[in-house]
Amino acid sequence: MSRLLGVTLERVCKAVLLLCLLHFLVAVILYFDVYAQHLAFFSRFSARGPARALHPTASSSTNYSRPNATAPSSGLPEAPSGRPGPTAPVLPPCPDSPPGLVGRLLIEFTSPMPLERVQRENPSVLLGGRYTPPDCTPAQTVAVIIPFRHREHHLRYWLHYLHPILRRQRLRYGIYVINQHGEDTFNRAKLLNVGFLEALKEDATYNCFIFSDVDLVPMDDRNLYRCGDQPRHFAIAMDKFGFRLPYTGYFGGVSGLSKAQFLRINGFPNEYWGWGGEDDDIFNRISLTGMKISRPDIRIGRYRMIKHDRDKHNEPNPQRYLSHTYFGHSALFTRLMEEASLDERSSSRGSLECERPLYMPSV
Repeated sequence: MSRLLGVTLERVCKAVLLLCLLHFLVAVILYFDVYAQHLAFFSRFSARGPARALHPTASSSTNYSRPNATAPSSGLPEAPSGRPGPTAPVLPPCPDSPPGLVGRLLIEFTSPMPLERVQRENPSVLLGGRYTPPDCTPAQTVAVIIPFRHREHHLRYWLHYLHPILRRQRLRYGIYVINQHGEDTFNRAKLLNVGFLEALKEDATYNCFIFSDVDLVPMDDRNLYRCGDQPRHFAIAMDKFGFRLPYTGYFGGVSGLSKAQFLRINGFPNEYWGWGGEDDDIFNRISLTGMKISRPDIRIGRYRMIKHDRDKHNEPNPQRYLSHTYFGHSALFTRLMEEASLDERSSSRGSLECERPLYMPSV
């Protein structure tokens, strides 16, 4: 028993001795390491001088104007690292079938519709009638072009209904009202040509063009104002015609062409002064280029027309000259003033004016 106890004590003593030896070796290593660090520090201190070491000045040998130079850690503020800041998040593509569409709409033209009300209802619409969805990236940039004269009452209703519809359709769009000045014969197709050119001058990214009469309002927001592989006819079932297509070749009211399609048919005809005729010519141009007309379902392509009397001076006019000037931005649309004249010498009349955010001048 005593022998076993002696062996155990011997082993414990050896273990304690080994631990003491290990502790001594670690202490020696740490001592020499700290000594080396102190020696290096005092060597640098004595070489540079205490004033320069503690208070570096502009006369220091470090050239901070060099692109790769770095300042010593002395408590002074560091220069920006030059790394780029946070980038804007990449938005997903807008869906082909936008959520939130209502479907069939109740369209009425009975209550007064001042522009101030329309602007209050559309705070997200930018100057000139421009809008971009905040939550997705549309595949197209759409210019909505309206030929116009003496229809301020109709335009207010049109803006009241169409701005919310176009926003729900997740469109990036701008609205252009092409206003023919004067009382000479109206030329709808030529105004549309002007609208196409002027919209592209303002924004070269437009790749879809919707041409709409100011007195036609869609009754269903599922009638998407987009361009496709073929020219699109939207207003196929107007209440004026008993919600039926009047004839197969009808292309009037509201239509849409991509930029490539518009250029392929060489734009719209300029020869039609007065009411009617240009729509059938456009249909023929489309057919002659080998394209076909695309139309929505007749239950979706329904439109209400604001009733009005036929405009004066819509009879044919053999003297056809038209010039145009840029007119200005409104809070809800962009207006262009067109100067119609009876002789070529006076066709350059017109002036550049600036429109107040909610002011529609009489023309």
